[in-house]
Amino acid sequence: MSIKVPALADFHRIVVKVGSSLLVDAARGRVHEKWLTSLVDDIAELHHSRDVLVVSSGAIALGRSLLKLPKGTLKLEESQAAAAVGQIALARTWSEALARHKIGAGQVLVTLGDTEERRRYLNARNTIAKLLEWRAVPVINENDTVATNEIRYGDNDRLAARVATMASADVLVLLSDIDGLYDAPPDGNPDAHHIPLVDRITPQIEAMAGSAASELSRGGMVTKIEAAKIATTAGTHLVIASGRVHHPLAVLEKGARCTWFLTPANPVTSRKKWIAGSLEPHGVLTIDAGAVAALRRGKSLLPAGVIRIDGEFSRGDAVVIRGPDGAEIGRGLIAYDHGDAVQIKGRPSSDILLILGIEGRSEMVHRDDLVLAGE
Repeated sequence: MSIKVPALADFHRIVVKVGSSLLVDAARGRVHEKWLTSLVDDIAELHHSRDVLVVSSGAIALGRSLLKLPKGTLKLEESQAAAAVGQIALARTWSEALARHKIGAGQVLVTLGDTEERRRYLNARNTIAKLLEWRAVPVINENDTVATNEIRYGDNDRLAARVATMASADVLVLLSDIDGLYDAPPDGNPDAHHIPLVDRITPQIEAMAGSAASELSRGGMVTKIEAAKIATTAGTHLVIASGRVHHPLAVLEKGARCTWFLTPANPVTSRKKWIAGSLEPHGVLTIDAGAVAALRRGKSLLPAGVIRIDGEFSRGDAVVIRGPDGAEIGRGLIAYDHGDAVQIKGRPSSDILLILGIEGRSEMVHRDDLVLAGE
């Protein structure tokens, strides 16, 4: 049975990863303006009816140019300082390009810890969700000014995969200097065969990966395969496509050569499995019958519906939710530390500011962070 190759039009939430070697002219140290304009035209077209996020490299490369640093390997502190200068230029570049289509841009800088530690993960996820709600395009990059060699991603392919899973994206597009996966290095090898579709990443698929070749890019096919494993495990499709053309997303949509990595799941079901089965609960919320009924209608859990709190937990920890009879209703990620949750339980969300002195989230457990028993 043949497997249908997807198209971007099939998806609602799309992450586009752009590497330094595509965005920055290495010889001149400038942004490829015409190429970027064409890409943003594509993004604007998708933005009419879809959520679009961008993961963009280029801060260090632009910083090097602006500071007129000599060629060669930079020390860690030099890279961090170059990134501090270049990040301003990179953010302005994306902001101005999107503004031509009357689209706002929001800069989000993340480190490995922001996607590994649940509290920071929720902060980043909520920020991205709000930007998308406001119809702005989140432009995300690794925070090279503070990341160290020990904690950094090392490439933006894996960063993009983490961002895609964090944002519950349907598909991740890796724009690359190569148009997909080959069974052997394609340069100078006429016998190398292009692989258009991978429905499962096997050891044989991993063995096909090559190494990084671009001076400005830390990634190679190895990291793209690793990114595909991260994305597809979390329910996100991934496609490797050439960025060496103008309007690369439109060209991809018209059937250009690429490699699709398919996932059998979807972001919502994968996230629910993670919440339900992979996280150790740190507390128990007992809720009233009205809150039980609301959750089963697809609503979030509000403080007003909570009648008892047990355990010790921090914001972002998993908790068990039980009905008034003690039966488990579901599990979710709590939006408040234990002490704050105790203070606001049983109270309307409008009282949170008065009680805590801060305007926290109106939900104690948001429906996106909740899985009901039996789902």
